[in-house]
Amino acid sequence: MEINKRFQIFSWINVAYNFLVILWGAYVRASGSGAGCGAHWPLCNGEVIPQSLRITTLIEFIHRLMSGLSVILIVVLLLWAWRAYPKKHPVRTGAVLSMVFILTEALVGAGLVLFRWVGLDASIGRTISVAVHLVNTFMLLASLALTAWWASGGKSVRLAGQGVWLAGFSLALLGVLILGVTGSINALGDTLFPATSLSSGIQQDFSSTAHFLLRLRVWHPFMAALVGTYTLLFILFVRARRGDKVIKRLSFMLICIVLLQLTAGVVNLLLLAPVWMQLVHLFFAESLWTTLVLLSGSVLSGEMPVSAAIGQPSQIPTHPNLLGLSK
Repeated sequence: MEINKRFQIFSWINVAYNFLVILWGAYVRASGSGAGCGAHWPLCNGEVIPQSLRITTLIEFIHRLMSGLSVILIVVLLLWAWRAYPKKHPVRTGAVLSMVFILTEALVGAGLVLFRWVGLDASIGRTISVAVHLVNTFMLLASLALTAWWASGGKSVRLAGQGVWLAGFSLALLGVLILGVTGSINALGDTLFPATSLSSGIQQDFSSTAHFLLRLRVWHPFMAALVGTYTLLFILFVRARRGDKVIKRLSFMLICIVLLQLTAGVVNLLLLAPVWMQLVHLFFAESLWTTLVLLSGSVLSGEMPVSAAIGQPSQIPTHPNLLGLSK
């Protein structure tokens, strides 16, 4: 099927725009602006357009406007995909999943506001909702990215006969997802209980009387080291056995992003998690997850070749339009 260039561009714009929405949402949390619209949703302080000029209200209201536009863009994506692609086409599947996850994203966001799990709230309910929010956000990004990938000529995922590839990517994706959850909880702890120095922060983390968010904070660096090491090793394994250009390019990008993310994590720790560094760290997390999803989709788009099964590099033709290789 010939590639629909306009839909392809629009689908990638959706991916990029939702990166921005997620980053602004993190800024809402890090700046303590989650209660800027009070316990009102979808209205802001009971008004369609808030009259208050408080900075926290403005930050939260901008986030709601951005989220609303995201819903509209994904509705357009779904309707366009339904008209432009035939039944059972993977683009339709990706668009439907994107619609499902943007709706659940809105519901989770509404729950945070209505249950007052914002601002300085440090309850278990907020911690669980933050974890659920992160998982849903990553699922939304995965759906949007795969929709754009398939619209660019990528083949649909096939799980049968994938052997080591399916097991390896499943573990990598699950590991990055769990790492993202621990990172979101870690960021919440940094916001609610900021450390005055690195030594005092470490003492807080290991104190028997510390808040549970502080005691949970210590697990994230260990998870980062474990998941980062496994992901790097598995990507190198993939590069050694899958020789086509798209997979080589995606795997190289992913190696760079993993190293940048690990570096950003260390810098974030040493600088005591300033807001700007939290956003940089989150951007790399979004990029890591999205690139890993695309690499998984590319490798799992066909049966495992015999040459790969016996340890020899394989040459599998991939659509030349992907990643601009036709240029």
